[in-house]
Amino acid sequence: MINIKSLVLSGVILSTMVSAAIANPPPWDANTVNLEIEKLSEGVYAVYDDRAQELAVKGVPLSTSAGIIVGDDGVLLIDTMMNKRLYEQLIDLVESVTDKPIKYAVNTSFHGDHSYANYLLSADVEIIQHVNTSQFVKNNFEHDTQWMISNFGEGRGIEQAVAKTGDILINTNESIVLDLGDKQVLIKDFGFAQTGGDLMVYAQDAKVLWTGNPIVAGKPGLPWLLDGKLVSTLNTLNAVYDFLPSDAVVVPGHSLPSDKSAIKWNIDYLTEVKTQVQDAIDNKLSLEQTQAKVTMNEYRGYALFDWVHPALNVPAAYQELSE
Repeated sequence: MINIKSLVLSGVILSTMVSAAIANPPPWDANTVNLEIEKLSEGVYAVYDDRAQELAVKGVPLSTSAGIIVGDDGVLLIDTMMNKRLYEQLIDLVESVTDKPIKYAVNTSFHGDHSYANYLLSADVEIIQHVNTSQFVKNNFEHDTQWMISNFGEGRGIEQAVAKTGDILINTNESIVLDLGDKQVLIKDFGFAQTGGDLMVYAQDAKVLWTGNPIVAGKPGLPWLLDGKLVSTLNTLNAVYDFLPSDAVVVPGHSLPSDKSAIKWNIDYLTEVKTQVQDAIDNKLSLEQTQAKVTMNEYRGYALFDWVHPALNVPAAYQELSE
């Protein structure tokens, strides 16, 4: 289950970090981002920020990625975007590749940039969520939207969002397979990966996996331990990596399609965090001393490194490993 106390604490920490790191501008602006589509296989498409080809390698934060899977019987959307503007772009991209109806939409997490636009879906579209995502939306939607407004700014369409929970709920450590006619799509909880309500989507024949935010981006992007649980996150990412064939395509939550190296980069980073923080604890260093010692400058290519590593990930690891 979601640890609400931990989530609230994480929200406070993250809000402080984002405010300190980016002052007033949001990490990306939902009023200016434009989306583009890339065909990965027949009927299988990634959707992402059209600046990604230029900025991903520079470690610049990008807007939410999404997916479109077109089967004989209809369309599956992977994430619905943060506001009406981006949702309508996503629907335009669907209509650019098929005239089949959207039958399903899956939210990879409760995060608003992946799910707020659920309310704009047609009433006959079935929404798929993790049971913990549904619970979070029911209990925390107003607080969550206010937090998002404080970090992404007013007038980004968040104010119009309406809570909408799933019609099909997936329990912890469980999965379903959707039959779209000629395509089988696995939607699975591989384990705790960032929110405790994380779903990954795998187009089985095409060998394409959408990870959501557990993999924000490949190199030089880094994972965010928003709710702590470094060890569980590492275990889950290793399970995902082992599950995928060598030629799989990986679509991160906020970047270009990549391959399994995107997951390996995140695993290697978290493994090194765990090793170095554990060593600091074994040598009885304080948190502040650990932050000063565990610099890991070889991962500094990420534009948000100076807050996500020393002020979020290292403290999360220190707290968990100390316990």
